[in-house]
Amino acid sequence: MIAIIDYGLGNIKAFANIYKNLNLPFLIACTPEDLKQASHIILPGVGAFDHAIQSIKKSGMLETLNELVLDHKIPVLGICVGMQVLADSSEEGHELGLGWIKGVVKKIDSSQFKHHTRLPHMGWNDIKPVKENGLFHAINNDACFYFLHSYYFECENKDNILAVTEYGSEFSCAVNSNNIYGVQFHPEKSHQYGIQLLKNFAEL
Repeated sequence: MIAIIDYGLGNIKAFANIYKNLNLPFLIACTPEDLKQASHIILPGVGAFDHAIQSIKKSGMLETLNELVLDHKIPVLGICVGMQVLADSSEEGHELGLGWIKGVVKKIDSSQFKHHTRLPHMGWNDIKPVKENGLFHAINNDACFYFLHSYYFECENKDNILAVTEYGSEFSCAVNSNNIYGVQFHPEKSHQYGIQLLKNFAEL
């Protein structure tokens, strides 16, 4: 059962529609009891780092999340800000992150832009996987995904980087540590490649 966490942030209905069309069992998790039914967990997110962390805490699901992910090794996929909160901290705010993958969220350095562009990084961009992983099964090397962000995840351990993309400079756009995954882009807005990635996650 794929649990899509509803803590007030993220495109919950978009994920639900994709898994419904894939005929894969899912539920929208609003309570710890909902979460306990999960074989896989989707942690979506839009907006600011501090607000996301505060919202997770207010939801009452943080303790159960930690137990399922860290103790029971349930696969989890953080998306956009849901990926950023996996880190230890962020330059965007003052709250501590979940600390599930060691690293810091940093602002994209706009001084590196060589063309007339700006923040946020918004729109379609290709990604480059740097290691083989089931999350990218059947996804072409030139696949494009939809991004909307101004901050990126800088891993303390480079072995945690699954894929990179470029916007001014190269940065990690997918991370992994054991059962914990994160993507900076929005698979729920990325058409066939995004659908494939969400299907792949459900099969990990």
